[in-house]
Amino acid sequence: MDHLSPEPVPSHGQTGHSAAPLDDLDQAIIRELRADGRMSMRALAERVSVSRSNAYTRVERLVADGVITGFTARVDPVRAGLGTAAYVLVNIEQNSWRKVSARLRDVPHIEHIAFVGGDVDLVMLVRTPDNASLRDVVLARIHAVAGVRSTRTWLIFDENPA
Repeated sequence: MDHLSPEPVPSHGQTGHSAAPLDDLDQAIIRELRADGRMSMRALAERVSVSRSNAYTRVERLVADGVITGFTARVDPVRAGLGTAAYVLVNIEQNSWRKVSARLRDVPHIEHIAFVGGDVDLVMLVRTPDNASLRDVVLARIHAVAGVRSTRTWLIFDENPA
């Protein structure tokens, strides 16, 4: 954010700062849980070749340290009725990022908000049922937020989840 307040952005962690590096076993546990967050501790232990108690202790530490912040389901947005997706790029008024961020978190259909450096201030992933709903989110909801100066919308034609 080239032209915004130099104060740090509050987030789940300190953006740009890394915690102590995780060892190979921690990385393997994270990789397995990303693939299947519902797997049992026994299955996880077998997949990473450690005892069940060791796997449990590692996962508990990763949760306590804030490395693992939760367990979620991966949802196919199209099958969930959200077949229209777009990246919405937003420019905001200088020093308004705290208020804008708080208000945008309450706007339905915004799946992800990232403050970025460069030509825009925010990049958001928006998923809606259709183009009319997308138009409403961008023009009626996002533009209604005090501090939003302008938006650009990039419609997503196809995506391949990582």
